[in-house]
Amino acid sequence: MRAYPVTQFGLDHLQPIELPTPQTSPGTVLIKVHAVSLNYRDLMVVKGLYNPRMALPRIPCSDGAGEVVAVGEGVSRVRVGDRVCGVFMQRWLDGAPTAEKTKAALGGDADGMLTEYALLHEDGVVRFPEHLSYEEAATLPCAGVTAWNALRHAGDPANPTQPGETVVIQGTGGVSIFALQFGRLLGARVIGTSSSEEKLKRARSLGLDEGCNYKERPDWSKWVTETTSGKGADRIIEVGGANTFGQSLRAARVGGTIAQIGVLSGASTSDPVALTPILHKMLRVQGIYVGSRAMFEQMNDAIAKASLHPVVDKVFNFDQAAQAFAHMESASHFGKIVIRVTP
Repeated sequence: MRAYPVTQFGLDHLQPIELPTPQTSPGTVLIKVHAVSLNYRDLMVVKGLYNPRMALPRIPCSDGAGEVVAVGEGVSRVRVGDRVCGVFMQRWLDGAPTAEKTKAALGGDADGMLTEYALLHEDGVVRFPEHLSYEEAATLPCAGVTAWNALRHAGDPANPTQPGETVVIQGTGGVSIFALQFGRLLGARVIGTSSSEEKLKRARSLGLDEGCNYKERPDWSKWVTETTSGKGADRIIEVGGANTFGQSLRAARVGGTIAQIGVLSGASTSDPVALTPILHKMLRVQGIYVGSRAMFEQMNDAIAKASLHPVVDKVFNFDQAAQAFAHMESASHFGKIVIRVTP
């Protein structure tokens, strides 16, 4: 089989090589990978910025969809012919996260999906909705589950986003567009920011209620306050990191929730007043690191009932993997970037 193991960090070193096709063992399933989607984490892994001490070689990419072509002894959850995705965290099946459950994340702790065949434990795969293509399904494991967790759970499954609440998304990448789609599905009012009027226009076609170009208005937290009649947003899908976190705190309502997900603008801040709005507004700041298999299956049920389709920005061929990562690095995408592994 062909695969893209990272042997040296850097996009220039990302090349396909021939590797032995894995063989099943008890409890495992062999998946013929049809499509892979990219996340910012994957780009950081390939460039050596996610974990510079990562043991190499490592096959990157957490997100993939394919067909079960062989099963090991004792496998009962899936069968040959099933269309499945891998679960981002292979050991987080249900319940609250623990240190042990958050190990074995695909494309980081374990080999990922940028390969023609992937061998996973049967517990680490889920069937995806029948109406989705492989390319669409490949977008679900990280970005989809992350957005679903942020809106439906965020540390408290008894306190999901409610109809009529205001949700803020940042930008138009994979997680943010999923949050827009899921927010609308849950009956929320979704508003968002972008540096592109064209992207805001596209987001409005998907149901975005209000948009703010943060290049024209850098103080977008004030725009959120104005747009919510002085109240502030109920839930903010925070993907920016250090350079947006302070504004997210200021944009949230008293008692609101910040779902802290990404570090696109950096992972650390020296803002000395960052704690003040958390205290005075009594905010919930909840870190979101993807989610469990149970969340994945709950999300899939909602997607199937609504016949929802993920937004795919562009599909690259398997031989164009490096170009796909370069497209991710350019930050020009809207929704998800996909690599078609098998036609």
